[in-house]
Order: sequence, then C-alpha cells, then structure tokens
Amino acid sequence: MSDTSEPTVTHVRWDDVPQEPMNDLIDRRMVTGQRIMVAQVMLKKGAVVPMHAHENEQLTQVIDGVLRFWIGSEDAEPIDVRSGEALHIPSNVPHKAEALVDTNDVDVFTPPRQDWLDGTDGYLRGE
Repeated sequence: MSDTSEPTVTHVRWDDVPQEPMNDLIDRRMVTGQRIMVAQVMLKKGAVVPMHAHENEQLTQVIDGVLRFWIGSEDAEPIDVRSGEALHIPSNVPHKAEALVDTNDVDVFTPPRQDWLDGTDGYLRGE
C-alpha cells in the first residue's frame, strides 16, 4: 500500500521562532524540513566559529555585516563575505569564521545539521 498523504507545508514568521543563545556572542534561530535546514545566525563583533567540518553542504548568505572565513586550514588566505554576498561550502570541507563587525547571516544546510538539532554542537557553544 502506498502513502497517499500530502506533504506538510509550514509557514513560519522568524520573529516567532525562539532565539537560541549559543554563547555570549552568537545566537541563532532554525527552521528545518526533511532534507533542508535554514538558520538565522546573529554574531556580535569578534565572535568566532572555530574550525570544523560536517557532512552537510552549506550556503551562507550575509544579510548585514562581514564574516571572515578560513577554508581548509587556519593558515589559508581568508575570504571576507559581506552584506549581499554568499559563500558555498561543500560537504566535509574544514572552515572557520569570525565576525569582523556585528553580523547577521542566513545559513542553509542539506541535509539538516543533526548536531544542531540534538544540541551536540559543543564547538559552537564554547564547550
């Protein structure tokens, strides 16, 4: 017997999604589907996302501010991503970011980040 149920459509107001503090300098909100996750990330000047890698493909769009990325290693030439720009990071590519000014970005992941969903993202929580 096949499943004939309709997919569920979700309409979300970002202001209604709880803001989750990650550490003193980073907050986020997330909306997740079956195969995609979108997060608003708010970083205060000086916030650092340590070097890490994940199986998830990532697209980061800076809405306001500037994020400096190091791709591959901390010795790599940095890439500054500014308001109105985006950066695609393929699966399993190590990367680090620092907010050069107060910055808001939108991160899209596929598949959804399981570590973000279950709270095992200690690298981002300063653990």
